[in-house]
Amino acid sequence: MHKEVCMASKYGKKSQDKVERAMRERKHGKLKSGRSGKKVTSRKQAIAIGLSEARREGGKVPRKKSSSKKRSSSKKRSSSKKRSSKSSSKRK
Repeated sequence: MHKEVCMASKYGKKSQDKVERAMRERKHGKLKSGRSGKKVTSRKQAIAIGLSEARREGGKVPRKKSSSKKRSSSKKRSSSKKRSSKSSSKRK
C-alpha cells in the first residue's frame, strides 16, 4: 500500500567525515579558524569548517545560500541609482 520513495542524500560520506573530524577537534580544543587562527568553540562554526573543507575537496555538499542573498540586494540598489540620475538629467 505504501510507496517507498528513494531520495538522494544532500550530503556525501566525505562531508560527514570532515564534519565529524572538525567536531572532535573542537571538543579537544584543537580546532582553529582559518584566518585569525583563534580557537573555535562554537558548534555551528565547527560544522561550517567541516563542510567547507569537504566542499573544497569535491565532496557532495549543497551550495552556500548566503552569497545569493548579497547579490540580489546589490542589484536593487544599483538600478535605483540609475533611475534617479536619468530623471535629474531630463529636468535640466
